[in-house]
Amino acid sequence: MDASAQLLHVAIKRIDTDLPLPGYATAGSVGFDLLCREDTEVPPRKLGLIPANVIVRTPPGYMLLLTMRSSTARRKGLLIPNGVGIIDQDYCGEGDELLVSVYNFRDEAVTVRRGERVAQGIFVPIARVTWDEVEQVGQGRGGFGSTGA
Repeated sequence: MDASAQLLHVAIKRIDTDLPLPGYATAGSVGFDLLCREDTEVPPRKLGLIPANVIVRTPPGYMLLLTMRSSTARRKGLLIPNGVGIIDQDYCGEGDELLVSVYNFRDEAVTVRRGERVAQGIFVPIARVTWDEVEQVGQGRGGFGSTGA
């Protein structure tokens, strides 16, 4: 691990203790791999939930971001339907197992096997805001998509 990286101590509970804790694949990995707790079939062109075997207490000042491993779409035909999953700090009690929401874009059912790496988690610092409402915000740049014209 890079000496400049911040080390967080995070409380975690495994549902199935025969499976290992989430881990980093390499010293340079920024996301830790989440494993499927039980064989899970996702029907074609449907949404599914893959149990990730852990309950995580996200530290104050952070959110837990879930995203697919880069190879999952190619190998399995699965994507997170809204791109990422955001795990709030208060989603950490009994029964709050991390679930990876996926969409199967293939025409056949896809099975994710117990112990298979399916998604990644990344702790991201967050800031809460207070709004300072104003009457004018200044000159716009042209609206949505204007820089691509």
